[in-house]
Amino acid sequence: MLHDLETLIGSSVIAADGEMGSVRNFLFDDQSWTIRYLVVDVGSWLTRRAAVLAITLLERPEWTKKTFHVHLTKEQVRHSPDADTEKPVSRQQEIAMKEYLGLPDSLEDSEFGLLSSSMPAGREYPLRSHGDSHLRSTSDLAGYKVWARDGEIGHLKGFIMDDASWHLGYLDVKAGDWLHSRSLLVPTPWVKSISWADRRVTLHQK
Repeated sequence: MLHDLETLIGSSVIAADGEMGSVRNFLFDDQSWTIRYLVVDVGSWLTRRAAVLAITLLERPEWTKKTFHVHLTKEQVRHSPDADTEKPVSRQQEIAMKEYLGLPDSLEDSEFGLLSSSMPAGREYPLRSHGDSHLRSTSDLAGYKVWARDGEIGHLKGFIMDDASWHLGYLDVKAGDWLHSRSLLVPTPWVKSISWADRRVTLHQK
């Protein structure tokens, strides 16, 4: 089944010992177009922060109820990595997340499987900087201009995901002006490049 990611923002996230937050954002691999992590708002309104949770730590989501169950306790989630969702997440940060959470190198190693939740909750998260970036924030890309061979066709409104694989199969592109706008579904294989500096998505020439 296909889902508009925008409709999943605000979904409940349930830890092993109770409800602990809501989905704020998604991080995806910009080469495979696959969702890798949820960004979850945790804590109270006074101490709210964004925690990164790998989708391999989730049970199969209850899509109709917009509920995600995670194989971690609230304490472990509170000490999980932070994410600056306004900037790309580097490969080094991804490695550090995996070291903290004890994750496999790829989703294929554990598809919705139970992973060990015995890592120490207070363990320091080793943030690293620099290096190639592969993880991207879906919310950060919202509003990027989308260009075809013969010029601009619109701006990126959102993403359409296949819930069986967490794959982002389509870009939801808003084309036209405010009086005559329409939505176009652009397959992600058509994307040639993404310019983070120019806030621009360029499609392959057809």
